[in-house]
Amino acid sequence: MSFSTTLGASASDAGSMGRDGIVTVGLVVFCQVAHFLTFAAIPLLLSLIREDLAISFTQAGVLSAAGMLSYALAQIPAGYLSDRFGPRRLLFIGLLVWSGLSLIFGLIHAFWLAVAILCVAGAFRVLLFAPGLALLASWFPLQRRATAMSLFLLGGAGGSILLSLAGPSLAERYGWRATFIAFSVVGICAACLYGAFARDKPRPQKRKPISALAIVEIARFPILWVCSWLQFVRFAVVMGFNFWLPSFLVADRGFSLPAAGLVMAMSAALAAPSNTLGAYVSDRLKNPPLVIGGALAVLACAAALLPAVESDPMLIAVIAVYSSFLGVYFGPLFLVPVEVLGSRVAGTTIGFSNLFANIGGFACVYALGAIRDEAGSFAWGFRGISAACLAGVVLAVALSRMRTRALARLAA
Repeated sequence: MSFSTTLGASASDAGSMGRDGIVTVGLVVFCQVAHFLTFAAIPLLLSLIREDLAISFTQAGVLSAAGMLSYALAQIPAGYLSDRFGPRRLLFIGLLVWSGLSLIFGLIHAFWLAVAILCVAGAFRVLLFAPGLALLASWFPLQRRATAMSLFLLGGAGGSILLSLAGPSLAERYGWRATFIAFSVVGICAACLYGAFARDKPRPQKRKPISALAIVEIARFPILWVCSWLQFVRFAVVMGFNFWLPSFLVADRGFSLPAAGLVMAMSAALAAPSNTLGAYVSDRLKNPPLVIGGALAVLACAAALLPAVESDPMLIAVIAVYSSFLGVYFGPLFLVPVEVLGSRVAGTTIGFSNLFANIGGFACVYALGAIRDEAGSFAWGFRGISAACLAGVVLAVALSRMRTRALARLAA
């Protein structure tokens, strides 16, 4: 008997969403928009934050890494709690507390206090991710799960676009603190709206609750470990680019903050449809590893070109290509463990693999800050990202073979 059968995955995942499903999916996406107004504000306004707190690039990396470390360590518990108790209430708690702590961050004047606040906030921000993905996926048929998961990033991209267009102007006029606090209030309001109207997908009444041993069981599957290392690469590529790109544009290329904001808005606008397009192609081809490997190959080339091109138009073109493929493989990569291990442990598998993702993001953000202080530019940092993408292509080839064998066993 397969593990997915044991855990109760069935065709009952399919079916129309209905009014509750449509409202819930819309609210989850809206919560991601509100969440990214504060989360993405830290890298975008980092030059102002660094100046205000009088910190180096390395310390700025620590500032982000503190939140990412707690976020990473809480991934598996968050996924398990989502499977055990349902994702709706966890997402509500996560957004509400994250937004409240973000408001406090806007009032902090000491570096060590800022690090402490972000460390605690990261432990609650995790409740937005695995529960949010699991909640979205639960309202869609199994054959559309990759597309469903891509909507999660669509909300984040929407928030990033709004932030990139409005944030620099608001910060120059009112200061980064007032801007950050205003965005935090939007997050608190979004959490309250979500808490009032969102719903969990009704579960089969006879389904047994997930045991803590499920974590041990899924860890025995090699395919989950390959997906997890791919997640390490994925988020290193995402965070190294998203967190340091504004600083790279301002400090290394001489862009003004509003100009950097426009480039970031373009980046987010290009990334938004790529998430859904990549998921759609994956669902149509029924070959997630092909989408994963292809996207990583393009990203490897783009990351190597970022510090190499000299003209600003060429630089923006490379950023556009990078952004267009940055989220292409998000849905497909999260889908593979779910289709092999079963939808009932979706939250746990998402949390397990996203632990590795955030370790990769943590390492990359800190490393690029330290490299910038040591070398005086971000060039070697982006070359390191290119090398990580090439390693990801090799892992994608291995994943393709493992997935084919696993699905054949499930069909037998």
